Amino acid sequence: MVSRIVTTNGAALHCQIDGPADAPVVVFSNSLGTDFRIWDAVVADLAQDHRVLRYDKRGHGLSDDPDNGWAMGELVGDIASLMDHFGLKNAAFVGLSVGGLITQGLAAERPDLVRLMVLADTAARIGNDDMWNARIAQVNTDGLGSMADAILERWFAPDFHADSNFAMWRNMLVRTTDQGYARVSAAIRDTDLKVSTSRLALPTMAIVGDRDGATPPDLVRETAELIDGALFEVIRGAGHLPCVEKPDVFTGLLRGFFAENKHV
Repeated sequence: MVSRIVTTNGAALHCQIDGPADAPVVVFSNSLGTDFRIWDAVVADLAQDHRVLRYDKRGHGLSDDPDNGWAMGELVGDIASLMDHFGLKNAAFVGLSVGGLITQGLAAERPDLVRLMVLADTAARIGNDDMWNARIAQVNTDGLGSMADAILERWFAPDFHADSNFAMWRNMLVRTTDQGYARVSAAIRDTDLKVSTSRLALPTMAIVGDRDGATPPDLVRETAELIDGALFEVIRGAGHLPCVEKPDVFTGLLRGFFAENKHV
């Protein structure tokens, strides 16, 4: 289906819906420095029998980067407004990295929208103030390109750097606006969801690549342990974006989790 722009919650958001209109809903939320193309291989499979919404965060991809100050509240509000716009609810929500923070925030604020939660390569609290302040200072001073090689080392396992499509993912990263990257970094820095996430009581699966240099397996496991009954899965040979490196394995985990919870 053709992608589109929807203006809601004070921003023009680039999004796309695929799959049958009456099928169970799946929503994807991307990581910092990426756009919704990271889900292409996963959506190609799931959209056969699910209604799939994916979108670009503000400051990323083809979405707006409004000049007014905004933080995690606006990032959560964006996808809530977008789902309301399309009349979607009771979704299986899949969030990667900062998308996982958005997922946790949305599940706490709008439980009508989130039936199942998949937290991929994320945590209830990611990093610390010093780390994020240093990244924000560097991107504001030297630009995102100056950080690209270090970011890609955290994103992908070493073998994937020789992949024929590797340049595509690097180009996607460096074309993110410096302002958008810095603002989302600040939103991550200022977000700690340990308390609210520990109160969630919905079916949850946490997934992480064993070579993830941004949100290592132990960090993701700690967040999974906050939620009663949450599953924890490790994808071997993948870094921070297992949906790109190991899409078949990632999709298989999603399908198994959806089937177990009758979201098929």
